[in-house]
Amino acid sequence: MASANPAVFDPYTERPSFWKQHTTALTALAVFVCTALMTVLSFPPYSQSEFAYAFAAPAIFWAYSRPSWKLYIWTLVAAQVVSWTWILWWLHHVSYLAIFLLGPFVGCWIGLWYLGVRWTMPRLIGCETRTRLLGMLGLGGLWVVIEWTRNWFLTGFPWLPLAASQWNRTVVLQTASLTGASGVSFILIVMNIGFAAYAHRLLREKQRGLRRRSPEFMCALMILMGPTYAVLFTQMTKQDREPFLRVATVQPDIPQTLKWDPSQSDSIFNTLGSLTAKAANTHPDLILWPEAATPFAVKGDPRVQAWTEELVRRCKTPLLLGSISITDRHLATEVWKNAAFVIDPVSGLQTQSYAKQHLVPFGEYVPLRPLLGWLNKIVPVGDDDYKPGNSGAPLVITTMSGVFEVAPQICYEDVFPSLSRESVLAGAELIAVMTNDAWYGTKEGESWQHVASSVLRAVELRRPVVRCGNDGWSGWIDEYGRIQDYMTSQTKGIYFRGTHTFSLTRDRHWIGQQTYYAQHGDWFVLVSGALVVLGYLVLRLAKPVLEVNETGAPEFSENAPF
Repeated sequence: MASANPAVFDPYTERPSFWKQHTTALTALAVFVCTALMTVLSFPPYSQSEFAYAFAAPAIFWAYSRPSWKLYIWTLVAAQVVSWTWILWWLHHVSYLAIFLLGPFVGCWIGLWYLGVRWTMPRLIGCETRTRLLGMLGLGGLWVVIEWTRNWFLTGFPWLPLAASQWNRTVVLQTASLTGASGVSFILIVMNIGFAAYAHRLLREKQRGLRRRSPEFMCALMILMGPTYAVLFTQMTKQDREPFLRVATVQPDIPQTLKWDPSQSDSIFNTLGSLTAKAANTHPDLILWPEAATPFAVKGDPRVQAWTEELVRRCKTPLLLGSISITDRHLATEVWKNAAFVIDPVSGLQTQSYAKQHLVPFGEYVPLRPLLGWLNKIVPVGDDDYKPGNSGAPLVITTMSGVFEVAPQICYEDVFPSLSRESVLAGAELIAVMTNDAWYGTKEGESWQHVASSVLRAVELRRPVVRCGNDGWSGWIDEYGRIQDYMTSQTKGIYFRGTHTFSLTRDRHWIGQQTYYAQHGDWFVLVSGALVVLGYLVLRLAKPVLEVNETGAPEFSENAPF
């Protein structure tokens, strides 16, 4: 039997381009780079907030073309892992193990959303407008639900929700007073889907004239502008501000290598004393110290209590400070808490205090200690855990200007919306964040990321927020999320030793009033969950009304209504 003629090489045959030979791989690489880069740039310290409107658009656009599930998910999960490891890189100052566990975990958790994208977007092609809009809203709801689970899953780490990317773009944040930060995240995700749908309309469907319009994009614009400008014009533009409090923050800038060294205690007390006396000379209503300011416990060590009370008596100004609380000292029932106290210049240490409710796992306690206690060899927590508080009741402070209720938030508690909300519902007029960002270095931007959370809490609850750190960012934010003032050195840095007095104001409209979010909590998460279910059911039952060509684009007839 004669063999088939071998293929003859034709030198004039046009060879496929490099792009055509590697289209799939290059597309995946482009989506990976764009997604990772825009995610990182959206958040502090880079704060190119506009990227948050488009960071997911390349991945959404790619999903229309039905890439393989394996390639798509690996690409997007890898992009999220890389971006979140970079965003949280400041954790390496504590432990490289922490960054290489937590960064990838957060990235993978957020990456779950792209499973929904890959399933949804191809099913929208050729469907009628209302089906496509429900699919878009369902994906927006899915993002909100996944973000909400970060509040509690594995003790919770809701650091930098998507809404935090807009911390310096306060107009779009105003919706948070109605929905919480989740509503702002929803708006941003819907805009990402709108941009991707518009790009698909123009580049894949290649429509002309009025058919170039994308219903998804138009709907996304209405969702962005409707509630945002409604709140803006009914609340933000009708302020009636009044003087509130003069608060002096003391930023001692004690290095972590010295903070708990007993041989350095005298130097630390001298620093606190001199800075506090300097602050008192500006005649503030209140002096604020950061988290765990004293090297020994104010409650539980009579010497420290006596020293601090004497300092406050000399300064003639009440002090709100962070320190350790020890009860039943040297007994089997001894309990340590990370707490906040008020010291009055007349009556001394007040009996009411606030104990930190959400402790840092592997920093202040070891979860499942019988099983994970061996981690003490890696993370120096000690043999005993701190105990959490169980009340968000605000602290009552009597000043020369009157009596005020202040809600302390210790360390990273302000990233948990429920804690601030609990205190405001209990009557807090001011949120005081007392933290120690000196753990995390001065170059990776952790302090600015932390400030973004305080901005969200201020808008959600319409309460001013004042922040005081051992090092990092100390300043105040008004109830509309605008950073009014913060401490800077002569070189405009935020990492330095010093004190500054801030003149806080407030909007009379919100005195004694609660926002819709404060009253109803995470109602928008429930709505988002319903949108997920509704979108899923509609897409399962929907059938395209248009034929789809080989490029994945619908074929429009002359009489098509969309």
